[in-house]
Amino acid sequence: MSNAADPHLLDSSVGQEIRVSKQDLRITRLVDVTRPALEGGAARLRLDVCSLTSNNVTYAAMGEAPAGYWDFFPASDGWGRPPVWGFATVVESTVPELEQGSRHFGFFPLSETLDVVPLKAGARGFIDGAPHRTAKVGFYNQYTDTRTDPAYDSDREAEQALLRPLYPSGWWTADRVRQDAPRAVVISSASSKTALATAHKLRSHGDAELVALTSARHADYVRGTGLYSRTVTYEQVSTIAARASVTYVDFLGSEAVNAAVHHALGSTLSVSLLLGATDWASKPGGVRAPSAVGQGPRPEALMIPLYAPKRLQVDRELGAAMVRDMRAFYAESGTFVTPLQLSGMKAASDCWAKLASGQAVPHQGFVLSF
Repeated sequence: MSNAADPHLLDSSVGQEIRVSKQDLRITRLVDVTRPALEGGAARLRLDVCSLTSNNVTYAAMGEAPAGYWDFFPASDGWGRPPVWGFATVVESTVPELEQGSRHFGFFPLSETLDVVPLKAGARGFIDGAPHRTAKVGFYNQYTDTRTDPAYDSDREAEQALLRPLYPSGWWTADRVRQDAPRAVVISSASSKTALATAHKLRSHGDAELVALTSARHADYVRGTGLYSRTVTYEQVSTIAARASVTYVDFLGSEAVNAAVHHALGSTLSVSLLLGATDWASKPGGVRAPSAVGQGPRPEALMIPLYAPKRLQVDRELGAAMVRDMRAFYAESGTFVTPLQLSGMKAASDCWAKLASGQAVPHQGFVLSF
């Protein structure tokens, strides 16, 4: 194996990346960066395809929170390199076990390339052992070789780029919800793709009423998915009364909506889970407990990268079940969302601006190629 980059795979020592203002996530800039010579024990991957969704904005909103998403790919003061999930090709490698030309799914900055320090490289992929990442949750440091990946479907790469980062979160959220056997589940930001995945999995069990909570602008879309028993807009929260034993799943992250839901459900609310921050502007810091606890149970932040490994210790078969359901969902997802495929860093910057300002439409998902 040659350690030199294939000139057809990477033909310049200068690349581009997008940086986001930590003070205002709507502000981005396109930056030219110089690619340094690759050091021994390192490899360089070129980002081929990735998706952009509200989930990426949530990562940015939680950049300074305990999860520290800005720390995965450090940038200059005041600016962050937003993380995305996608597929990348190894264009240069000094690690014999990591083949040039192999493709991997994983966590990347919104940049044309990423340099990694591959550890435990083998047929299944590798772990990035870069010093600044060793203290992070291991889930985000894993890069999976598509050639041996049971979740990979070569015929549906766009759907995978869009849904694979989100579907597992929805699937494990549904798993957590079912632990309490609620009679009703209220889901905020119900048009978000993670919420749709959660509702899709819960609906397959059919043992709880599913109530969608969404904006008036997205209400028709949410009803049209057929995933929810009924749809309530944020302006109608006071009418959200449900049967006893209700679980509230909050993907929105708005303290005002959270308080209103708690008040409306009152004693019928048994469990309150915090998962997202699609309304990032009203709650800097992303997913965190509200500053004031209203009626009902104290909201619990559900961190899927911590929850899923604990569940797998109890039942290893859950992992295979999630993968099977996810592969099936690739095909079924066309009912809910269509990948909108675009190319280039400028297009990625425009897509980010739409997501961060709440202008993206739920029936489309941004899939970028570079």
